[in-house]
Amino acid sequence: MRAFLNRKGVTLSPRVYFIDALSSMALGLFASLIIGLIIKTIGEQTDFKYLQDMGNLAMGLMGPAIGVAVAYGLNAPPLVIFSAIASGAAGAALGGPAGSFAAALISTELGKLVSKETKIDIIVTPLVTIVAGYIVSTLIGPGIDYGMKSFGSLIMWGTEQRPIIMGIIVAVLMGLALTAPISSAAIALMLDLHGVAAGAATIGCAAQMVGFAVSSFRENKMGGLVAIGIGTSMLQVANIIKNPRILIPPTLAGAVLAPFGTTVWLMENNAAGAGMGTSGLVGQIMTFTTMGFGADVWMKVIILHFIGPALISLILSEYMRKKGWIQYGDMHISTGGERK
Repeated sequence: MRAFLNRKGVTLSPRVYFIDALSSMALGLFASLIIGLIIKTIGEQTDFKYLQDMGNLAMGLMGPAIGVAVAYGLNAPPLVIFSAIASGAAGAALGGPAGSFAAALISTELGKLVSKETKIDIIVTPLVTIVAGYIVSTLIGPGIDYGMKSFGSLIMWGTEQRPIIMGIIVAVLMGLALTAPISSAAIALMLDLHGVAAGAATIGCAAQMVGFAVSSFRENKMGGLVAIGIGTSMLQVANIIKNPRILIPPTLAGAVLAPFGTTVWLMENNAAGAGMGTSGLVGQIMTFTTMGFGADVWMKVIILHFIGPALISLILSEYMRKKGWIQYGDMHISTGGERK
């Protein structure tokens, strides 16, 4: 059995599944949902419907993109990769990004097992891959939906606390949701976060993105700064699994800054921008839409969404590097180079 699995490239390795595959998943997410959101936002701000339609199309293909990305990252044969389009789509429909990842991962490995084992491979391989992906989606979809609702209930509990406590709880939880393979934007819309609570959520999400972008600059240079800073901090998921301590600087930055946005410099937002952080600058655009374009609002956004997270995260990460808690390369992200 071990020889058969090795021949098929099925390692049953947690590192391959939760580091390599997650890295590929993040690239698929970036190449669909995130870049689509950026295009759509530009279209909305310029009132250019063509770009809005283009962005919506790209965003709608998140599931298939994740499916292909995961299969590619697992070095699957061509038929399995192409079939993973359907697996990823099914997983996304029933469980969001996390569902898409799980469906693509399991169906790809099963597809690899039967690939080229029969004389009707062109039928068997895609059939097994697609059926497996759909079955996995239907099995895990309800669980992911329940988890999302439970997480949302925790956030709603946080919004009912005193302003300082509320700011910390909402910023930390929404920031972690943004970086994790779940949809912080969907959570914000599902809960209809608005007002000061949405402002705190935006600060927490922005802290994750800007914090990781600045802290990892020495590893990822300008390309990584842009990809993480206005793309998605989910690109760091695989690195977080390898060294969870890299999550500390941006998370603490959000926890420190959010209370300012709920007490001293009141920050508000709407549900559409609450879970976006600096992704495509949607969080900032929605903040201006909610609060206006006054000089005071610009100052708050610049300090609480950009300068504050960058400074706090950089100081903390450099301290952790000196202590040896973060090593060079711990925050390096893959940009989709050669296959292994």
